[in-house]
Amino acid sequence: MTDPAIETCDVLVIGGGGSGLAAAIEAADNGAKVILIEKNAELGGTTAWSIGSFTATNTPQQLARGIKDSPDEHFEDMIKFSGPQADRDNPILRRLFVDNAEDTLRWLMALGVEFFGPMPEPPHRKPRMHNVLPNSRAYIRQLGLRADKIGVSIRQSTKARRFMLDGDRVTGAACITDNGEEQEFQANVVVLASGDYAASPELKARFISPEVALVDAMNPTATGDGHEMAFPLGAHVLNGDVLSGPTLRFVPPPRESLERLLPPSRLLGKIMRLSLQYLPDRLLRPFVLGFTTTSMAPELSLFAKGAVLVNKLGQRITGAPATLGLSIASEPDKIGYVIMDNTLAETFSAWPNFIATAPGVSYAYFDDFRRTRSDLFHRAGTLAELAEKLSMDPKTLQDAVQDHGGDQSTTLATPPFYALGPAKSYVVLTDGGLAVNEQLQVLGDGDRPIAGLYACGSVGQGGLMLKGHGHHIGWAFTSGRIAGRHAAAESARESALR
Repeated sequence: MTDPAIETCDVLVIGGGGSGLAAAIEAADNGAKVILIEKNAELGGTTAWSIGSFTATNTPQQLARGIKDSPDEHFEDMIKFSGPQADRDNPILRRLFVDNAEDTLRWLMALGVEFFGPMPEPPHRKPRMHNVLPNSRAYIRQLGLRADKIGVSIRQSTKARRFMLDGDRVTGAACITDNGEEQEFQANVVVLASGDYAASPELKARFISPEVALVDAMNPTATGDGHEMAFPLGAHVLNGDVLSGPTLRFVPPPRESLERLLPPSRLLGKIMRLSLQYLPDRLLRPFVLGFTTTSMAPELSLFAKGAVLVNKLGQRITGAPATLGLSIASEPDKIGYVIMDNTLAETFSAWPNFIATAPGVSYAYFDDFRRTRSDLFHRAGTLAELAEKLSMDPKTLQDAVQDHGGDQSTTLATPPFYALGPAKSYVVLTDGGLAVNEQLQVLGDGDRPIAGLYACGSVGQGGLMLKGHGHHIGWAFTSGRIAGRHAAAESARESALR
C-alpha cells in the first residue's frame, strides 16, 4: 500500500453541514488556513434535511414588529420544552447559545440567507421562530459560496477515520476518499462537526435501546463517525438517550416537491419573503401545503379520535398514540397505513382538527392530502375494497378495524373508507453530544480538554437540551462560529510557539 498523501492547514473541520461550514468560515475570517472535509458527495448534513427554522431574540424581524424580547427571557423559556428532562440541561451552554443566537442570525442574513417570521411557538412567551426561505438548502448554498470566496478548501467524498496525535494532542485526521485513496490532513487544531448518530444502530442500541436501534433515521448518513473517533481519546457522551423520535411520518413523495426543487437563491428567498408578507392566504396556501404534506408526522390526536394504524398486511398496530412511532419499527418493512372512515375524514377537514403541520408555515387537513399527495391517498366504498387497493387481505383489515372499535368510543363504520400512507417510523435527531466546555473544547478523562480538538453542532451538544423548533439549527450555526473562532486563536498560538 502506498503512503497516504499529506496536506497541512491551520484548522481542519470535519463535517460539511451547517455547523461545519460556520466553523470553517469563522476560522478563515480570523486568519486561519482552513480545510473542510465532508464524507458525502455534497455538503449539507442534517441541516439540509431540516425544516430550517432558527429561534432567537432581539432580531431585526422582532424589532420591525415592535416585539421586545431578550436573551434572558429566551433562557427561561427554552428549558420549558424539556419537561421532566429539564434538570439534565447544561445551563452554561444554554446561556452561550441564547446570548449569541441573535448575532448569528444577523450573520446569516448578511451572508444572504432570507427569513420569514418571527412565528409563535408556546411555551415561548413571544414569537421567536424564524423560517428560512425558500428551504433549508439556502443555508448550505450561501455559506458554501462564502467559504469558497474566502479560500476555505472543501474536500467532498472524503471520510475521516481516526485522529492523528502528537502525544496527547490532536494534530489532524487520517481519511479515505470514495475511490479508496488514503489522505492525511495535518493541522494545528481540529473542529469536529460530524453530526449526530441517528443512523447508527450500534450507538442507538448503546445509548438508547435495542428497539430504537431498529428505527431508520431521517438522515441516513448521520452515523456518529465523529463520536466513534473521539471515544478512544477519552471523550464521553452526555444525554445519550435523548432524541427526537421515534416519530411516525408519511413517506416523502416519489419525486421532489416543488418547494424542495426551488433553487435556494437569495433572490428567490427575497421574493418569497415579500410574498408571504403581502399576498393573501388563498394564493399562498397551495404552495405552503406542498411543503406541509411532503414528509410530515400525522398528529397523535388522529389516533386518539379513532383512526386505526395497520401494517402492510392489514394487521392492527396497537398501543397508545405516542408509542406508535416505535411500534411500527418492528412491523414488516417498518411501514403502516392510517385508516379512517368518512366521519373521521370530515372531522379532520377544519380547524382545530388538522392531520399534519409545518411549524410556523401551515396546517394540512384531510382534503389537502387528497389534492397534494395523491400517492398517499387511498379511497374505497368498503373496507374490503380498500384492502384490495392496498394489497391486503380483506378479512385481516376488517378484523383490525373491528377489534379497534371494541377499544374505542368511536367506530369506523361510515363509508367511504380512506387510507393515508405508507407511513414509516423515523429518528429525526439524537441529542447525545460529546462533553465540551464553554470554549467548545472536547473534554476527555477527568473532564480535561483534549488538546487541539473542538466540537460543534450535534456532536458538540454537550448536554444542552434543544427541544422545540429552531434550537438545533440555531445551536449548529452559533456553536460552529464559536468553535471556529477559538480554533483559529489556538492555531495562531501554536504557530507562534514554533
